Amino acid sequence: MKTDIKHICRVGAVIIILFCVGCTDSWEKHYEQASVGNSTLWEAISSRSELENFSKVLKACEYDLILDGSQTYSVFAPTDDFLSEVQVDSLIEIYQQQKSKGVKTDDNSVVVQFIHNHIALYRKSVSELTHDSITMMNGKYQILTENAISGHEFDLHNEPHSNGVLYTIDGQIAYFPNVLEYLGIDSDLDSVYNFINSYSVYQFDPNQSVAGGIVNGETVYLDSVEVFYNSFLNSFGKINVEDSTYWMVAPTNEEWSRLYTEYYDYFIYDKSVTKFDSMRETQAKQAIIRGAFFNRTDNLDNAFQDSAVSTLAPSKLLRSLMRPEDIYGVYYHPYDVGGVFSGTEEIVCSNGYIHKATQFNIDKSQTFLQTIKVEAENLTYQKNLLECETPLTVRDVPMDNPFYNKVSGNAYVDVIPKNTTDDPNKFPAPKVTFSIPSTLSNVGYDVYLVLAPVEAYNLYASNEDRLPNRIRGILNYCNIDGKTQTKRLSVVESTPGLVDTIQIAQNVKFPTCGYGLAEPVVSLQLLSQVTRDKTTVYSNTMHLDCIIFKPHVEE
Repeated sequence: MKTDIKHICRVGAVIIILFCVGCTDSWEKHYEQASVGNSTLWEAISSRSELENFSKVLKACEYDLILDGSQTYSVFAPTDDFLSEVQVDSLIEIYQQQKSKGVKTDDNSVVVQFIHNHIALYRKSVSELTHDSITMMNGKYQILTENAISGHEFDLHNEPHSNGVLYTIDGQIAYFPNVLEYLGIDSDLDSVYNFINSYSVYQFDPNQSVAGGIVNGETVYLDSVEVFYNSFLNSFGKINVEDSTYWMVAPTNEEWSRLYTEYYDYFIYDKSVTKFDSMRETQAKQAIIRGAFFNRTDNLDNAFQDSAVSTLAPSKLLRSLMRPEDIYGVYYHPYDVGGVFSGTEEIVCSNGYIHKATQFNIDKSQTFLQTIKVEAENLTYQKNLLECETPLTVRDVPMDNPFYNKVSGNAYVDVIPKNTTDDPNKFPAPKVTFSIPSTLSNVGYDVYLVLAPVEAYNLYASNEDRLPNRIRGILNYCNIDGKTQTKRLSVVESTPGLVDTIQIAQNVKFPTCGYGLAEPVVSLQLLSQVTRDKTTVYSNTMHLDCIIFKPHVEE
């Protein structure tokens, strides 16, 4: 038995040695390009007759200087058989046109889509072990093998130079636009692209820049690097990033114009708002597409079969805690007739898909035209507290209470009267004002007041404490000149023993918009309407759960 084991071990050792020798040969081939040549990449390219056309483009775009420098690159150069003089002349003309209009070199479409599509940073060698993706200078991923890059075979490979490696290939590497880039290419999508791109800026990045020392207490940089930044995309969907996957519903120009015309009247700001006109235009355009982005990560569970979760939607955890009617940004049955992807043209991009829509099916009630709910216990919206104890008393609903999960947020406030005068004939009438955020202009709202029963906090409350409330509402809002207007509402009464939702106004419209403003332009004052002689019929302590402004829908 011991002899057999020794024999197996000897055979195994031989196999391992042979395997290691084979691996060593492969790895040596993989790294055989460790030596470097004396010439630069530009010297090599410009001296090769089969790369004459490629070198013309490089020189016209000032990339002869780049490839003659010290930074290392891997260049995959198409030979003249696959890059004609006509194509070269067209590329140079486009580059010069854009340059004359002030387009930066790194933003020029010829540089991004052609030159950077054939150059990668650092030295990349190939061997029989190579089968990987490589990142080009424009961020695109290309498949690199022993013999080819993205299907284009090498005529020359692994040629070492002082500042990199040169390959020649039998074709041009196809430029595959990402979602943002495609919007800029398709003339049917000019409107949505121009709006998104209006947020694009380049910002100085000290982490990628080369510091040269301190002068007068400030860092001086030898090489300043600016990076692309777009605040709109950072908020709603990074459709410009190659290693992310997004879907986007993009309205055509005609559909964009129709939606903008419809939404424009929802965002009328009063004249006291800084740049009220430009803010109106921006918000109307944002409203069109703010719910049109979909991240693959948020849609792994259902893969769009049952629903499409937009980046606007609350997180999965938060949605699990919300009532179904309060969830927004989730579109069910997206491929069914009338669904958000229904009737769209699907276009494949390098980092996702565009659904080009001649009919935009994203419902505004799921994006910006939402029901507004103000929780009475939220200090943010409590504006003025008069003739009542402050702060307002918050009542939490216990988990074992029958009203648990029936009271919004499982909490409400008691507005307890406080007599602020020594006059025995004056009876306290508590009043509290709540700010109402994100209201729109020219939208009809049905306004509801939700009152909680005292039993939600105390099942053993006295009969006196269980009396109903009697309340009047007063709406305050701004007119176009920024002056406060008032609308007095009818008195309403609650029903004891239940969570009572009472409509206090119907289809009320406001002339100005508070959407996106730090200070809301609409408020609701609630006043207890109990006189001294009615204290045996009504409670002077208001039990407020929440206030709801729901967009009016005609029957």
